[in-house]
Amino acid sequence: MVTDAIDLKKMYWHSRRGMLELDLILVPFAENVLPQLSKNECKEYARLLEEEDQDIFMWLMKRVPVQDSSLQPIVDKILSHT
Repeated sequence: MVTDAIDLKKMYWHSRRGMLELDLILVPFAENVLPQLSKNECKEYARLLEEEDQDIFMWLMKRVPVQDSSLQPIVDKILSHT
């Protein structure tokens, strides 16, 4: 495992958002894919989780482009899992 168990648990709990639609996408991703991500990908995922729910939702629904292009690869990875 690239990231320690405590960091993974924190990211898992931060994946649980206040928005059901995001929970249905992010929680399964965190459960199934997060433990296999590289350390860099985990950092990008953690950065993504710092964004507002509405922004993340719009990016994942492809309604608007990701503002920070460095987050696009992790958004793509999430979308490929759903």
